Amino acid sequence: MKKIFLLAAAVCALFISGCGYRVGSLMHPQIKSIAIAPVSNDTMLYNASAQMRGALAECFQTDGSLKVAGEGTADCILYAKVTNAVFHQITWENNANDDDDEFIPDQWQVTVTAKITVMIPGRADPLVRETTVNGMTRFVTGADLENSRHQAVKQACFQAAKAAVIQVTERW
Repeated sequence: MKKIFLLAAAVCALFISGCGYRVGSLMHPQIKSIAIAPVSNDTMLYNASAQMRGALAECFQTDGSLKVAGEGTADCILYAKVTNAVFHQITWENNANDDDDEFIPDQWQVTVTAKITVMIPGRADPLVRETTVNGMTRFVTGADLENSRHQAVKQACFQAAKAAVIQVTERW
């Protein structure tokens, strides 16, 4: 019985290895670490560059394909720029005071767009050419609209950072 189980396990291992499946990182085997350069912000959003850089670091650490390191010791450097942020009203609420029908936005959507590129220090050609990533989230108008907007931008930056990690680890 034990021999049959071992034989079946060996056949399964051979079958899976022949199908092109890989276990672990899809990153180039010589690239082990990445640095995240300071992110520039071309929008009017307050602190978007810091939020994007923090989200990028968190997403790379969570993914585990590359170790986040300093610019002087990393195998490659990610450069990012927040290029656009758009807010849209999704739903409206009727704020009926007496006879006045006033509609105010109740739910919003924010989309943050960033451009990323990855360079190997000392090389002219990028490891990952400039590509655009987007992050989107929805939020409701609460008691403090500015705080709600701030948290939504943070979440949209996180979604864009997750897309950036996929682009870097799978697109090289």
